[in-house]
Amino acid sequence: MAWKTIDDMGLAGKTVLTRVDINVPMENGVVTDGTRIEKIVPTVEDLIARGAKVVLLAHYDRPKGKVVPEMSLSHVKAALEAALGRKVVFAEDCVGDAAKAAISAASQGDVVLLENTRFHAGEEKNDPKLAAEMAALGDVFVNDAFSAAHRAHASTAGIAALLPSAAGRLMEAELKALEAALGNPVRPVVAVVGGAKVSTKLELLGNLVGKVDHLVIGGGMANTFLVAQGVEVGKSLAERDMAATALEILGKAKASGCTIHLPVDVVVAREFKANAAHDTVPVAACPADAMILDAGPKTVAELTKVFEGCRTLIWNGPLGAFELEPFNAATNAAARAAASLTKAGNLVSVAGGGDTVAALNQAGAAKDFTFISTAGGAFLEWMEGKTLPGVAALG
Repeated sequence: MAWKTIDDMGLAGKTVLTRVDINVPMENGVVTDGTRIEKIVPTVEDLIARGAKVVLLAHYDRPKGKVVPEMSLSHVKAALEAALGRKVVFAEDCVGDAAKAAISAASQGDVVLLENTRFHAGEEKNDPKLAAEMAALGDVFVNDAFSAAHRAHASTAGIAALLPSAAGRLMEAELKALEAALGNPVRPVVAVVGGAKVSTKLELLGNLVGKVDHLVIGGGMANTFLVAQGVEVGKSLAERDMAATALEILGKAKASGCTIHLPVDVVVAREFKANAAHDTVPVAACPADAMILDAGPKTVAELTKVFEGCRTLIWNGPLGAFELEPFNAATNAAARAAASLTKAGNLVSVAGGGDTVAALNQAGAAKDFTFISTAGGAFLEWMEGKTLPGVAALG
Protein backbone atom coordinates (compact mmCIF):
# COMPACT_ATOMS: atom_id res chain seq x y z
CA MET A 1 0.00 0.00 0.00
CA ALA A 2 1.05 3.62 -0.49
CA TRP A 3 1.76 5.82 2.51
CA LYS A 4 3.14 9.31 2.91
CA THR A 5 6.47 10.01 4.56
CA ILE A 6 8.00 13.09 6.16
CA ASP A 7 9.34 14.02 2.71
CA ASP A 8 5.77 14.52 1.47
CA MET A 9 4.81 17.05 4.16
CA GLY A 10 5.43 20.78 4.52
CA LEU A 11 6.49 21.06 8.17
CA ALA A 12 8.09 24.49 8.66
CA GLY A 13 6.38 26.28 11.53
CA LYS A 14 4.04 23.31 12.16
CA THR A 15 3.43 21.49 15.42
CA VAL A 16 3.93 17.81 14.62
CA LEU A 17 2.31 15.23 16.88
CA THR A 18 4.67 12.26 16.67
CA ARG A 19 3.58 8.83 17.92
CA VAL A 20 6.63 6.92 19.16
CA ASP A 21 7.32 3.72 21.06
CA ILE A 22 9.49 4.46 24.07
CA ASN A 23 8.05 1.67 26.20
CA VAL A 24 11.52 0.87 27.51
CA PRO A 25 12.59 -1.36 30.42
CA MET A 26 13.18 0.52 33.66
CA GLU A 27 14.35 -0.30 37.16
CA ASN A 28 13.74 2.08 40.07
CA GLY A 29 12.69 4.81 37.64
CA VAL A 30 15.87 4.54 35.54
CA VAL A 31 15.95 3.33 31.91
CA THR A 32 18.00 0.11 31.64
CA ASP A 33 17.85 -0.33 27.86
CA GLY A 34 17.41 2.76 25.70
CA THR A 35 17.33 1.01 22.30
CA ARG A 36 13.78 2.13 21.50
CA ILE A 37 14.63 5.71 22.45
CA GLU A 38 17.69 5.70 20.19
CA LYS A 39 15.57 4.38 17.29
CA ILE A 40 13.34 7.50 17.25
CA VAL A 41 16.22 10.00 17.17
CA PRO A 42 16.48 10.20 13.33
CA THR A 43 12.78 11.08 13.01
CA VAL A 44 12.87 13.72 15.74
CA GLU A 45 16.05 15.30 14.35
CA ASP A 46 14.61 15.32 10.82
CA LEU A 47 11.40 17.00 11.95
CA ILE A 48 13.32 19.68 13.85
CA ALA A 49 15.62 20.26 10.88
CA ARG A 50 12.51 20.91 8.77
CA GLY A 51 11.35 23.63 11.16
CA ALA A 52 8.75 21.66 13.09
CA LYS A 53 7.90 21.76 16.78
CA VAL A 54 7.95 18.11 17.85
CA VAL A 55 5.39 16.78 20.33
CA LEU A 56 5.80 13.13 21.34
CA LEU A 57 2.83 10.87 22.05
CA ALA A 58 3.58 7.51 23.65
CA HIS A 59 2.29 4.83 25.99
CA TYR A 60 4.10 3.09 28.82
CA ASP A 61 3.13 -0.32 30.19
CA ARG A 62 -0.53 -1.13 30.96
CA PRO A 63 -2.07 1.35 33.44
CA LYS A 64 -5.54 0.40 32.11
CA GLY A 65 -6.94 3.90 31.87
CA LYS A 66 -5.80 5.09 35.28
CA VAL A 67 -2.97 7.36 36.45
CA VAL A 68 -0.22 5.11 37.82
CA PRO A 69 2.77 7.22 38.96
CA GLU A 70 5.28 4.39 38.39
CA MET A 71 4.18 4.30 34.74
CA SER A 72 4.64 8.01 34.11
CA LEU A 73 6.70 8.94 31.06
CA SER A 74 8.41 11.56 33.22
CA HIS A 75 10.83 8.74 34.13
CA VAL A 76 11.94 8.59 30.49
CA LYS A 77 12.65 12.35 30.15
CA ALA A 78 16.33 12.23 31.21
CA ALA A 79 17.14 9.34 28.85
CA LEU A 80 15.35 11.15 26.00
CA GLU A 81 17.34 14.34 26.61
CA ALA A 82 20.58 12.34 26.64
CA ALA A 83 19.74 10.56 23.36
CA LEU A 84 18.54 13.70 21.58
CA GLY A 85 21.13 16.07 23.03
CA ARG A 86 18.46 18.73 23.59
CA LYS A 87 15.90 19.89 26.13
CA VAL A 88 12.69 17.91 26.56
CA VAL A 89 9.65 19.68 27.99
CA PHE A 90 7.36 17.30 29.90
CA ALA A 91 3.57 17.75 30.09
CA GLU A 92 1.62 16.07 32.88
CA ASP A 93 -1.18 15.05 30.52
CA CYS A 94 -1.48 14.14 26.84
CA VAL A 95 -4.52 16.41 26.31
CA GLY A 96 -6.07 19.54 27.86
CA ASP A 97 -4.53 22.59 29.49
CA ALA A 98 -1.34 20.87 30.73
CA ALA A 99 -0.49 19.67 27.23
CA LYS A 100 -1.38 23.01 25.61
CA ALA A 101 0.73 24.96 28.12
CA ALA A 102 3.80 22.73 27.61
CA ILE A 103 3.55 22.99 23.82
CA SER A 104 3.07 26.76 23.98
CA ALA A 105 6.06 27.21 26.31
CA ALA A 106 8.43 25.12 24.19
CA SER A 107 10.95 26.95 22.05
CA GLN A 108 12.01 26.06 18.51
CA GLY A 109 14.29 23.03 18.78
CA ASP A 110 12.78 21.82 22.04
CA VAL A 111 10.91 18.54 22.15
CA VAL A 112 7.67 18.15 24.10
CA LEU A 113 6.90 14.81 25.73
CA LEU A 114 3.26 14.28 26.68
CA GLU A 115 2.20 12.01 29.52
CA ASN A 116 1.31 8.32 29.02
CA THR A 117 -1.60 8.09 26.57
CA ARG A 118 -2.86 4.98 28.38
CA PHE A 119 -3.64 7.02 31.50
CA HIS A 120 -6.87 7.70 29.59
CA ALA A 121 -9.37 4.83 29.24
CA GLY A 122 -10.30 6.14 25.79
CA GLU A 123 -6.85 5.45 24.35
CA GLU A 124 -7.20 1.68 23.93
CA LYS A 125 -10.88 2.06 22.93
CA ASN A 126 -9.93 4.45 20.12
CA ASP A 127 -12.38 6.94 21.61
CA PRO A 128 -13.18 9.64 18.99
CA LYS A 129 -13.40 12.36 21.66
CA LEU A 130 -9.91 11.60 23.02
CA ALA A 131 -8.49 11.38 19.49
CA ALA A 132 -10.01 14.79 18.69
CA GLU A 133 -8.52 16.32 21.85
CA MET A 134 -5.09 14.98 20.86
CA ALA A 135 -5.46 16.16 17.25
CA ALA A 136 -6.34 19.66 18.45
CA LEU A 137 -2.81 20.01 19.86
CA GLY A 138 -1.05 19.90 16.48
CA ASP A 139 -1.12 20.51 12.74
CA VAL A 140 0.36 17.24 11.40
CA PHE A 141 0.54 13.65 12.66
CA VAL A 142 3.61 11.44 12.17
CA ASN A 143 3.47 7.81 13.25
CA ASP A 144 6.89 6.35 14.04
CA ALA A 145 5.63 3.45 16.20
CA PHE A 146 5.32 0.40 13.97
CA SER A 147 5.43 -1.77 17.11
CA ALA A 148 2.07 -0.27 18.14
CA ALA A 149 0.61 -0.27 14.60
CA HIS A 150 -1.42 -3.45 15.16
CA ARG A 151 -3.56 -1.61 17.71
CA ALA A 152 -6.44 0.66 16.66
CA HIS A 153 -5.90 3.17 19.46
CA ALA A 154 -6.73 6.87 19.69
CA SER A 155 -3.03 7.86 19.41
CA THR A 156 -2.34 5.56 16.43
CA ALA A 157 -5.42 5.17 14.22
CA GLY A 158 -7.90 7.70 15.64
CA ILE A 159 -5.69 10.77 15.36
CA ALA A 160 -4.48 9.80 11.86
CA ALA A 161 -8.01 10.20 10.54
CA LEU A 162 -8.15 13.79 11.78
CA LEU A 163 -4.82 15.31 10.66
CA PRO A 164 -2.54 15.16 7.60
CA SER A 165 -0.52 12.03 8.41
CA ALA A 166 2.78 10.42 7.45
CA ALA A 167 5.17 7.66 8.48
CA GLY A 168 8.25 8.59 10.49
CA ARG A 169 11.70 7.32 9.52
CA LEU A 170 11.55 4.19 11.70
CA MET A 171 8.04 3.33 10.50
CA GLU A 172 9.15 3.97 6.91
CA ALA A 173 12.15 1.65 7.32
CA GLU A 174 9.96 -1.10 8.81
CA LEU A 175 7.37 -0.85 6.02
CA LYS A 176 9.98 -0.85 3.26
CA ALA A 177 11.73 -3.88 4.76
CA LEU A 178 8.48 -5.78 5.14
CA GLU A 179 7.37 -4.93 1.62
CA ALA A 180 10.71 -6.21 0.32
CA ALA A 181 10.33 -9.44 2.30
CA LEU A 182 6.72 -10.45 1.64
CA GLY A 183 4.94 -7.79 -0.37
CA ASN A 184 7.07 -7.85 -3.50
CA PRO A 185 10.11 -10.00 -2.69
CA VAL A 186 12.98 -11.20 -4.84
CA ARG A 187 12.43 -14.96 -5.13
CA PRO A 188 13.00 -17.64 -4.02
CA VAL A 189 11.77 -16.73 -0.52
CA VAL A 190 12.44 -18.78 2.63
CA ALA A 191 10.72 -18.23 5.97
CA VAL A 192 12.09 -19.60 9.25
CA VAL A 193 9.42 -20.02 11.92
CA GLY A 194 10.39 -21.38 15.31
CA GLY A 195 8.95 -21.38 18.79
CA ALA A 196 7.16 -23.66 21.17
CA LYS A 197 3.61 -24.08 19.91
CA VAL A 198 1.87 -24.51 16.57
CA SER A 199 -1.36 -23.25 18.15
CA THR A 200 0.07 -19.75 18.66
CA LYS A 201 1.28 -19.46 15.05
CA LEU A 202 -1.49 -21.14 13.06
CA GLU A 203 -2.47 -18.02 11.13
CA LEU A 204 1.18 -17.24 10.49
CA LEU A 205 1.93 -20.68 9.04
CA GLY A 206 -1.30 -20.69 7.04
CA ASN A 207 -0.43 -17.36 5.43
CA LEU A 208 3.21 -18.16 4.75
CA VAL A 209 2.72 -21.45 2.90
CA GLY A 210 0.84 -19.53 0.23
CA LYS A 211 3.51 -16.84 -0.11
CA VAL A 212 6.97 -18.38 0.32
CA ASP A 213 8.91 -21.01 -1.59
CA HIS A 214 10.46 -22.66 1.47
CA LEU A 215 9.18 -22.83 5.06
CA VAL A 216 11.56 -23.96 7.81
CA ILE A 217 9.78 -25.08 10.99
CA GLY A 218 11.87 -25.30 14.15
CA GLY A 219 11.65 -25.45 17.92
CA GLY A 220 8.84 -27.25 19.71
CA MET A 221 6.58 -26.57 16.72
CA ALA A 222 8.66 -28.95 14.60
CA ASN A 223 7.96 -31.75 17.09
CA THR A 224 4.22 -31.38 16.50
CA PHE A 225 4.74 -31.76 12.75
CA LEU A 226 6.97 -34.79 13.33
CA VAL A 227 4.30 -36.43 15.54
CA ALA A 228 1.71 -35.74 12.83
CA GLN A 229 3.91 -37.73 10.41
CA GLY A 230 4.22 -40.65 12.79
CA VAL A 231 7.67 -39.85 14.19
CA GLU A 232 8.09 -40.62 17.91
CA VAL A 233 9.55 -37.67 19.86
CA GLY A 234 9.82 -39.18 23.35
CA LYS A 235 9.16 -36.64 26.11
CA SER A 236 9.61 -33.65 23.81
CA LEU A 237 7.26 -30.69 23.89
CA ALA A 238 4.63 -31.42 21.25
CA GLU A 239 0.96 -30.53 20.78
CA ARG A 240 -0.35 -33.96 19.89
CA ASP A 241 -3.91 -32.63 19.62
CA MET A 242 -2.71 -30.35 16.80
CA ALA A 243 -1.52 -33.22 14.60
CA ALA A 244 -4.49 -32.98 12.22
CA THR A 245 -3.91 -29.23 11.85
CA ALA A 246 -0.22 -29.83 11.11
CA LEU A 247 -1.19 -32.27 8.36
CA GLU A 248 -3.58 -29.66 6.90
CA ILE A 249 -0.73 -27.13 6.76
CA LEU A 250 1.53 -29.71 5.09
CA GLY A 251 -1.20 -30.38 2.51
CA LYS A 252 -1.76 -26.68 1.85
CA ALA A 253 2.00 -26.19 1.41
CA LYS A 254 2.21 -29.02 -1.12
CA ALA A 255 -0.73 -27.61 -3.08
CA SER A 256 0.85 -24.16 -3.27
CA GLY A 257 4.35 -25.37 -4.17
CA CYS A 258 5.92 -24.48 -0.82
CA THR A 259 8.58 -26.91 0.47
CA ILE A 260 8.44 -27.46 4.23
CA HIS A 261 11.71 -28.27 6.00
CA LEU A 262 11.74 -30.17 9.31
CA PRO A 263 14.78 -31.42 11.27
CA VAL A 264 16.59 -34.48 9.90
CA ASP A 265 18.71 -34.89 13.03
CA VAL A 266 18.12 -33.64 16.56
CA VAL A 267 19.93 -33.01 19.83
CA VAL A 268 18.28 -34.89 22.70
CA ALA A 269 18.67 -34.74 26.48
CA ARG A 270 16.96 -36.14 29.59
CA GLU A 271 16.95 -32.82 31.42
CA PHE A 272 15.84 -29.34 30.38
CA LYS A 273 18.80 -27.41 31.72
CA ALA A 274 21.99 -25.79 30.50
CA ASN A 275 24.83 -28.20 29.68
CA ALA A 276 22.68 -31.28 30.31
CA ALA A 277 24.14 -34.53 29.01
CA HIS A 278 23.03 -34.82 25.39
CA ASP A 279 23.31 -36.81 22.17
CA THR A 280 22.76 -36.08 18.48
CA VAL A 281 20.57 -38.67 16.78
CA PRO A 282 18.59 -39.08 13.53
CA VAL A 283 15.16 -37.48 13.85
CA ALA A 284 13.39 -40.84 14.01
CA ALA A 285 15.65 -42.14 16.80
CA CYS A 286 14.66 -39.97 19.76
CA PRO A 287 14.77 -42.22 22.87
CA ALA A 288 11.43 -42.64 24.67
CA ASP A 289 12.84 -41.11 27.87
CA ALA A 290 14.51 -38.09 26.18
CA MET A 291 13.39 -34.77 24.75
CA ILE A 292 14.42 -32.90 21.62
CA LEU A 293 16.06 -29.59 22.58
CA ASP A 294 17.72 -28.53 19.31
CA ALA A 295 18.16 -29.33 15.64
CA GLY A 296 21.36 -31.18 14.72
CA PRO A 297 24.31 -30.25 12.47
CA LYS A 298 22.94 -32.11 9.42
CA THR A 299 19.77 -30.05 9.66
CA VAL A 300 21.81 -26.85 9.84
CA ALA A 301 23.81 -27.94 6.78
CA GLU A 302 20.57 -28.54 4.86
CA LEU A 303 19.14 -25.18 5.92
CA THR A 304 22.33 -23.42 4.87
CA LYS A 305 21.91 -24.92 1.39
CA VAL A 306 18.31 -23.67 1.31
CA PHE A 307 19.49 -20.19 2.30
CA GLU A 308 22.16 -20.28 -0.41
CA GLY A 309 19.50 -21.04 -3.00
CA CYS A 310 17.17 -18.23 -1.90
CA ARG A 311 17.25 -14.47 -2.30
CA THR A 312 14.92 -13.38 0.52
CA LEU A 313 14.67 -14.63 4.13
CA ILE A 314 12.08 -13.87 6.80
CA TRP A 315 12.88 -15.14 10.30
CA ASN A 316 10.67 -15.46 13.37
CA GLY A 317 11.58 -17.71 16.29
CA PRO A 318 14.51 -19.94 17.32
CA LEU A 319 15.27 -23.47 16.11
CA GLY A 320 15.80 -24.89 19.60
CA ALA A 321 16.04 -24.05 23.30
CA PHE A 322 18.37 -21.16 22.45
CA GLU A 323 18.37 -19.80 26.01
CA LEU A 324 20.23 -22.93 27.20
CA GLU A 325 23.82 -23.83 26.25
CA PRO A 326 24.56 -25.85 24.13
CA PHE A 327 21.03 -26.09 22.72
CA ASN A 328 21.47 -22.73 20.98
CA ALA A 329 23.92 -24.25 18.48
CA ALA A 330 21.51 -24.73 15.55
CA THR A 331 19.95 -21.27 15.91
CA ASN A 332 23.39 -19.68 16.17
CA ALA A 333 24.86 -21.55 13.19
CA ALA A 334 21.85 -20.99 10.91
CA ALA A 335 21.67 -17.31 11.88
CA ARG A 336 25.37 -16.82 11.14
CA ALA A 337 24.98 -18.53 7.76
CA ALA A 338 22.12 -16.16 6.89
CA ALA A 339 24.11 -13.17 8.12
CA SER A 340 27.13 -14.18 6.03
CA LEU A 341 25.01 -14.52 2.87
CA THR A 342 23.41 -11.13 3.60
CA LYS A 343 26.77 -9.46 4.12
CA ALA A 344 27.95 -10.90 0.79
CA GLY A 345 24.95 -9.33 -0.94
CA ASN A 346 23.28 -12.64 -1.80
CA LEU A 347 20.31 -12.47 0.56
CA VAL A 348 17.78 -9.91 1.86
CA SER A 349 17.14 -10.93 5.46
CA VAL A 350 14.36 -9.54 7.66
CA ALA A 351 13.72 -10.74 11.20
CA GLY A 352 11.41 -9.82 14.06
CA GLY A 353 9.72 -10.97 17.25
CA GLY A 354 11.05 -10.83 20.82
CA ASP A 355 12.82 -14.21 21.03
CA THR A 356 14.12 -13.80 17.49
CA VAL A 357 15.94 -10.54 18.21
CA ALA A 358 17.43 -11.99 21.40
CA ALA A 359 18.55 -15.14 19.56
CA LEU A 360 20.13 -13.24 16.66
CA ASN A 361 21.92 -10.89 19.05
CA GLN A 362 23.21 -13.88 21.02
CA ALA A 363 24.50 -15.41 17.79
CA GLY A 364 26.26 -12.16 16.87
CA ALA A 365 24.33 -12.23 13.58
CA ALA A 366 21.88 -9.36 14.02
CA LYS A 367 24.28 -6.66 12.82
CA ASP A 368 24.56 -8.24 9.37
CA PHE A 369 20.85 -8.89 8.76
CA THR A 370 19.23 -6.49 6.31
CA PHE A 371 16.62 -5.42 8.83
CA ILE A 372 15.71 -6.39 12.41
CA SER A 373 12.22 -5.31 13.43
CA THR A 374 11.85 -4.02 16.98
CA ALA A 375 8.16 -4.91 16.87
CA GLY A 376 6.73 -8.08 18.38
CA GLY A 377 2.97 -8.37 17.89
CA ALA A 378 2.88 -6.01 14.91
CA PHE A 379 5.59 -7.98 13.09
CA LEU A 380 3.74 -11.25 13.69
CA GLU A 381 0.38 -9.85 12.57
CA TRP A 382 2.01 -8.49 9.43
CA MET A 383 3.48 -11.95 8.73
CA GLU A 384 0.00 -13.38 9.25
CA GLY A 385 -1.24 -11.17 6.43
CA LYS A 386 -3.38 -8.96 8.65
CA THR A 387 -4.09 -5.28 8.03
CA LEU A 388 -2.41 -3.15 10.71
CA PRO A 389 -4.74 -0.28 11.73
CA GLY A 390 -1.89 2.13 12.45
CA VAL A 391 -0.45 1.57 8.98
CA ALA A 392 -3.79 1.54 7.15
CA ALA A 393 -4.60 4.91 8.70
CA LEU A 394 -1.58 6.44 6.91
CA GLY A 395 -2.85 5.35 3.48
